Amino acid sequence: MSAAADLPPPDAIPGAPHPRETPALFGHDTAQAEFLAAFNDARLHHAWLLTGPRGIGKATLAWRIARFLLATPPDAGAGLAGVLPPPETLDVAADHPVARRMRAGSEPGLASITRSPNDKGDRMRDEIVVDDIRRLNRFFGLSATDGGRRVVIVDAADDMNANAANALLKMLEEPPARTTLLLVAHRPSRLLPTIRSRCRTLRMGALTAPDMAAALEQAGLRTDANPLYLAELAAGSVGAAMRLIALEGLPLYAGVVSVLDSLPGLDRQRALALAERAAVRGAGASERQDLLFGLIDVALARLARTGATGRPPPEAAPNEAATLMRLSPDARRAGIWAETAATIAARTGHGRAVNLDPAALVLDTVIRLQHTAAS
Repeated sequence: MSAAADLPPPDAIPGAPHPRETPALFGHDTAQAEFLAAFNDARLHHAWLLTGPRGIGKATLAWRIARFLLATPPDAGAGLAGVLPPPETLDVAADHPVARRMRAGSEPGLASITRSPNDKGDRMRDEIVVDDIRRLNRFFGLSATDGGRRVVIVDAADDMNANAANALLKMLEEPPARTTLLLVAHRPSRLLPTIRSRCRTLRMGALTAPDMAAALEQAGLRTDANPLYLAELAAGSVGAAMRLIALEGLPLYAGVVSVLDSLPGLDRQRALALAERAAVRGAGASERQDLLFGLIDVALARLARTGATGRPPPEAAPNEAATLMRLSPDARRAGIWAETAATIAARTGHGRAVNLDPAALVLDTVIRLQHTAAS
């Protein structure tokens, strides 16, 4: 087996089933209803842009739409006994031939474009290149005579480099017959305006705590973490939630909030406990350290937001709301915390780049937080 075959797929969350294997989609009824209404009204656009934060289910919806379209013949609206009722859901039975072929990766009417392995085959490229898009020419040629639908999923479209984007634009300008293109985009602003203008957009939002819990359970991940804290800290993203669970992100964030709660009179034991978390070695240590510094950034952003709006966001840790309000009661304090956040981010970024001791970086950060709180 080649090294490329062992690389993790770039369009799946590590530790979760691939979107083609995910049977249900939670929290996006409006987007599904919008697509289904267009289908039933014979207003099926040739290109759809699925937008929203990373990890909320955009790829799952793309594969769900693809499965529905390929399992629904173009002339399915009319039967021998008259016009059939329009479909009310995008559901396709798991034992449907299209569903089975899609799970096996052998559906001839579907092309999935993602970042591909590099020339050595030892890692995935950082972007979708023009050759990835040009593979579609062969796909369209092979499937042009079957009379059925064709579906293309590009995930993520904002990974395309300039040449790839221009190649896709030509296809959007002259779309092949009976072809639907589904573009997944985490940051649609990075796409060419001419690409965006040729697509109909389905906007998808962050998941609620119940929807996230259901999605995590479907992915086979059970956790005792507070679902409200998890949904808030993950910003409604299942992918972010899975990372938080795997790296014990909620206890890490609670530790950050605990240190903030002690300010301006710094509790030395709380500070040392947070630094010790950064000093842990072994598997996943670097990822956990990155997460810790990222969570400090999150806490500072929430401090600034609290002062700017006059109210704290929903809690992501015990006693967080009271701590945020006490430390950032007004717009003036919000500005001070925002400046501190920028300074700390620059210092920790440099420290991580030159491999400074992470525990020392944490303590340096805590001291700067103390100075800001006391100012």
